[in-house]
Amino acid sequence: MTAQTANLQGQVAVVTGSTSGIGAALAEGLAAAGAHVVLNGLGDKNQIEALRSGMAKRHGIEVRYHPANMMKADETTDLVDFAVREFGRIDILVNNAGIQHVAKIEDFPPEKWDAIIAVNLTSAFHTIRAAVPYMRANQYGRIVNISSAHGLVASPYKSAYVSAKHGVMGLTKTVALEVAEAGITVNAICPGYVRTPLVDGQIADTAKARGICEEAVVRDVMLKAQPTKKFVEYDQLVGLLVYLVSDAGASCNGAAFQVDGGWTAQ
Repeated sequence: MTAQTANLQGQVAVVTGSTSGIGAALAEGLAAAGAHVVLNGLGDKNQIEALRSGMAKRHGIEVRYHPANMMKADETTDLVDFAVREFGRIDILVNNAGIQHVAKIEDFPPEKWDAIIAVNLTSAFHTIRAAVPYMRANQYGRIVNISSAHGLVASPYKSAYVSAKHGVMGLTKTVALEVAEAGITVNAICPGYVRTPLVDGQIADTAKARGICEEAVVRDVMLKAQPTKKFVEYDQLVGLLVYLVSDAGASCNGAAFQVDGGWTAQ
């Protein structure tokens, strides 16, 4: 199934962290399938507007933008309420926002820990908590949390990120059980390494932490974990997301879907 064959006409999707990278690709895929989209994230306001207007024009749907800071509970909750104010409903919630910091545990700045837990885990709690009542009222909803291979396995120097992504997996399973009879599904996508701006930043940080060159980080650290020796492509994540939020994915609930080239099979 592709975004072109799935039918999400009339549905409303909120995608956090969707002004660049994976989130922008996921939002584009949902728009291509006919969903109205609420974008969220950081960046230059002119670039965000170009993304918003371009997506709406390409796919003939409505696209809104909300600048919620994922570290602030009230703004995160208002992101969901904003979608309902604008469109009258929320059908799809994709929790994608994420940040990263790489350092040894003894050197890990506490403020970085707090920020990563807030953005990567706690914001998902706030958006889900806000969205579920609306979805219950409609007896329909699709929640997809973008976790990571690091939600299933660990790597050194990423204590906050790994902890947050493991937490996302627990949140996914718990909420899936709570809403299973309400026509709502909750699942997690667990990508391996995708060449995103976030990963580009990790390359430099990991090189510094390990005392090796950036080329060695890509070859011997990142892609060493992925048996295919290839970065995951955006389209591969989009295809899975569209499946999970479509009618075809209705029986998928509380599950982790690895898109990692075989990393977690080892």
